[in-house]
Amino acid sequence: MGYPEDHLAAGENIIVNARPHWKRLIGSGLLFLVGTGLAIFLYSLLGPEDSTTNTVLTILIVVGWLVVAVIWGFIPFIRWFTTHFVITDRRIMFRTGVITRQGIDIPMARINSVQFRHGLIDRAFKTGTLVIESASDDPLEFNDIPNVEAVHKMLYEELYDELHDDGKN
Repeated sequence: MGYPEDHLAAGENIIVNARPHWKRLIGSGLLFLVGTGLAIFLYSLLGPEDSTTNTVLTILIVVGWLVVAVIWGFIPFIRWFTTHFVITDRRIMFRTGVITRQGIDIPMARINSVQFRHGLIDRAFKTGTLVIESASDDPLEFNDIPNVEAVHKMLYEELYDELHDDGKN
């Protein structure tokens, strides 16, 4: 699912539409799997007899697993799924949130510099942090941008084109 085109201005075109890299889900996914494995293990320890104690313990195991599933499975996935990093020919947009939605727009004309950084693990996953400095704000860091070097290059080219288009008008 891409970024909704009805949120764009007339004539505005999307150049990059990305969610944070899926590596952001690895830690919570592993905790979800460990919690699921632990729930299965604890359930297997219950005896075969049909008793009130087994019923209560089964309910506690299921409730505990549901808490794990929501905290380390559902919530991180929904946060990831509802986060968008979008570059258009006019601006950079970042939107995040489920219940309380928040976002930032940076017009291309206000961008002073664009940097990226990625460590060894980020390079292995082809992701990184994009740092954008605008005219009046502190630099903004966007973490886990997929193919951050290609996005950096493309953004630089877009800024270069806009700078040279403004000089011709």
